Amino acid sequence: MAVSGMLIHAVLWLNPEQCLIGDGQVSLGHTVVKPNAKKVRRIGEHIVAGFAGSTADAFTLMERLEAKLDEYPGQLTRSCVELAKDWRTDKYLRRLEAILIVSDINQSYTLTGNGDVLEPHDGIIGIGSGGTYALAAARALIDQDLDAETIARKSMKIAADICVYTNGNVVVEMLEEGKDNKEENKEE
Repeated sequence: MAVSGMLIHAVLWLNPEQCLIGDGQVSLGHTVVKPNAKKVRRIGEHIVAGFAGSTADAFTLMERLEAKLDEYPGQLTRSCVELAKDWRTDKYLRRLEAILIVSDINQSYTLTGNGDVLEPHDGIIGIGSGGTYALAAARALIDQDLDAETIARKSMKIAADICVYTNGNVVVEMLEEGKDNKEENKEE
């Protein structure tokens, strides 16, 4: 049985803020096994990450990412590239089934087991079962003079209304230049 998850990341570059939002649903086949999982996490003070896919695999990859960030402090791009290289070439790691989103205030990346380190062209990333719905909704809202958090929340609501593997129990992580970072849990 496949484990499903959903996550979206919305960024407004005009306003130096980023919002990473993840739903709480974990499904096993056609059954919801957990409605309040935390798929979005802060790594240190200035980096946030989220995942879709296998939870244990994602946590393993997050630990590896933290080690790369310790090895290359202040170099998010290099840390992500080094993790992606290890993920693709290591006999154990290449079997891990998860996708990561990693972001600081200046850049955002999607990391995959194929060795991809993808930076979005429009500042919006959607992964997981409802990711495509949330991505499309965020792109439609990006020109509506809304802040990143509002776009992310509205996009997640639309995705949760469409995708049966996505719910409205969300965790939000904000990165705002020059402001205290915050974390918020809220059911919509």
